[in-house]
Amino acid sequence: MKHFLSLSALMASLLALPAMAQQALDPSGLEIIGKPVNGEMGFQPAATSLAQDIHDLDWLILVIITAITLFVTALIGWVIVRYNGKRNPEPASFTHHTPVEIAWTVGPILILVLIGAYSLPILFRQQEIPEADVTIKAIGNQWYWSYEYVDEGFGFDSYMIGAPATLTSEDQDNGAIANKLNEVTLKKLEEAGYSRDEWLLATDTSVVVPVGKTIVMQVTGGDVIHSWTIPAFGVKQDAVPGRLAELWFIADREGVYFGQCSELCGIAHAYMPITVKVVSEEAYEDWLNAARQEYAGIPQTLQLASN
Repeated sequence: MKHFLSLSALMASLLALPAMAQQALDPSGLEIIGKPVNGEMGFQPAATSLAQDIHDLDWLILVIITAITLFVTALIGWVIVRYNGKRNPEPASFTHHTPVEIAWTVGPILILVLIGAYSLPILFRQQEIPEADVTIKAIGNQWYWSYEYVDEGFGFDSYMIGAPATLTSEDQDNGAIANKLNEVTLKKLEEAGYSRDEWLLATDTSVVVPVGKTIVMQVTGGDVIHSWTIPAFGVKQDAVPGRLAELWFIADREGVYFGQCSELCGIAHAYMPITVKVVSEEAYEDWLNAARQEYAGIPQTLQLASN
């Protein structure tokens, strides 16, 4: 007959279970999707339906304003050629033209109605918070983010790799300078699975979420106003002290996504990035088990079968 034994955290460690939650998710195993690229223009790839809505709305408005610009330019050119002083030495004396006035009033109204009919549903989808599969509280601080997994009972702080809090006395003895990229900081980036290109973007700990699940972020500030933003997700929410705001997203693609504080918040505002790792449900459960032990001291439970 089989008996299932629940072992303590000590036994789990003896059996070499993951000790560090973040180490369990090496970013080298995930594609880095959402980050700025030198020399490129346009949006980062859309990883949520919210971001795709924004891209589609941008394209619609771009088409409209391009058509208006071409029409107005052609109209000005036609007027210059057709009604110049050489061809019309005697200027017209009329001051009103009712059909034209109706056209330039009704036309912009129809254009604005079209834009509003398309954009308002997108805005409503962003603002209507659905029921969450995972709820995470993000707290902006000068100059790092704190995260609390509300339903799991643990939290952690997230600093930019190379920030003062991530440097040890040994790092400083080796020449590391806070918020400066040198060989020591580059080594720390590489040890975390990142490259030089991710400098100012990568953090020592990341927000980890499962792919295809509804994530609700509760956003607030601990000192001044910050802003939690992930461009590839199409989300941005100010973190205001004393207020709790919410945003949501469903990431449809595994990978690493970067963002930054988007509200000027002080001298180190530029060194306050956000890293989100979207992983499979299985990888998320593994990370969650390790995170409970690491951040909350909750022992992992190991089940052994014995006769």
